[in-house]
Amino acid sequence: MAVALKSTATFIHHRKPVTHFSSRSPNSYKFSVVSTRRFTPMATLAAAPRTTLSMSETFSNLRKQGKVALIPYITAGDPDLQTTAEALKVLDSCGCDIIELGVPYSDPLADGPVIQAAATRSLARGTNFDAILSMLKEVVPQLSCPIALFTYYNPILKRGTENFMATVKDIGVHGLVVPDVPLEETEILRSEAVKKNIELVLLTTPTTPTERMKVIVEASEGFVYLVSSIGVTGARASINERVQSLLQEIKAATTKPVAVGFGISKPEHVKQVAGWGADGVIVGSAMVKLLGEAKSPEEGLKELESFTKSLKSALV
Repeated sequence: MAVALKSTATFIHHRKPVTHFSSRSPNSYKFSVVSTRRFTPMATLAAAPRTTLSMSETFSNLRKQGKVALIPYITAGDPDLQTTAEALKVLDSCGCDIIELGVPYSDPLADGPVIQAAATRSLARGTNFDAILSMLKEVVPQLSCPIALFTYYNPILKRGTENFMATVKDIGVHGLVVPDVPLEETEILRSEAVKKNIELVLLTTPTTPTERMKVIVEASEGFVYLVSSIGVTGARASINERVQSLLQEIKAATTKPVAVGFGISKPEHVKQVAGWGADGVIVGSAMVKLLGEAKSPEEGLKELESFTKSLKSALV
């Protein structure tokens, strides 16, 4: 379902909190620690251990080196949480700078067909937030790059904002993207995020008025998420040329890093957006498609590694 994004830069008003995860109890989903014997990416063998930094610190270091951040997005639990755990390790070992992990939701209105389908498959397998937390508790200590959760607002409301922030902080999550909360309604989220040292990333779009954009970038933490096109997530043949001028406008208003997402799906896209002055590039649907539609989890992980390396090479 295609949905035009509002100029609020956060996409839709939330409704009353409801349960959108599987009705199965958390204990009914048994998560076992993934064995690296099933798939060991070659990059892992050569990867040197790094200290996990915040998103802001990561961008600061990259800026000093004249580099652009690669930020992949994958959906938790598609095709299953064990594969998600290994995918996080693959992405980290391939040199990704920040990883965005999507919490599956039954009504993901900002997402296109690929991510919607991934969320549906994940929920159908019984994935719930407690199972995702269990997986992250095991995997995050093994990663060297920060994790940002991409979640709609209802799952946060269901747990309570304060409790949610405390929980994700405890498992080592560094950032949060909540696409369906309008700027005017982010005060509580931002307040609780600051208390737990969670960086809440806000979004701006091609239709966001300049004055509103300035308020958004002032409030955003970690980085500013520039949505490259009007509509939902999904791979596109080309990148909106207006992104270049939008980047200039945002950078005139803030020194915070700006990452571009929505529609970036090829190495040439990554190279183009980086050349326009983006501090980071976000690749989602293309990653999700590889994992969700592969013949087997092992094949999906191998394809993910190869694709990620091609994107990383485009930023050199």
